[in-house]
Amino acid sequence: MTHDVRPEASAPQDQPERLSYPDPSGSRVDPEEKLAPDVDDATAEALGKLSEALETTDRARGHLYTFHQLTGHADFQLDEAVELLRAAGRDDMAELVTRELIGRDVLPGRWTFQIMEEYEDGYYGVFADVERRVRQELAGGRRHIHEARLKRRRQG
Repeated sequence: MTHDVRPEASAPQDQPERLSYPDPSGSRVDPEEKLAPDVDDATAEALGKLSEALETTDRARGHLYTFHQLTGHADFQLDEAVELLRAAGRDDMAELVTRELIGRDVLPGRWTFQIMEEYEDGYYGVFADVERRVRQELAGGRRHIHEARLKRRRQG
């Protein structure tokens, strides 16, 4: 999907033109609303830190997905290793790999998908819900207020 990107009103001759992007709904985002003038700086900073912590858990979640996919891929690679061991005449080693590794639980009673589900439904789900509830209570649900203010300061 491409977005129609059009320059805002012409910039002064000595400054390059900045582009304005529509939000996903197709309307323009009011920069003043994003700055949330009704939210004090200390609250905006606290919400920013809470949001940053959620983003860190998002990254951890991504690593869990990587763990899940790589572990599953390795398990399927074992099938080929068993075939190659059998072709090399090492049925005893092929049986060892089959018995001890193929389809093995990564934690007692759990495959990686179960770990993912427990993380999603437990820690991550609660974390995301609490972040949303705090943001709703303190900023009417608005996201990235601290960053919007930082952008304004850095862009002048």
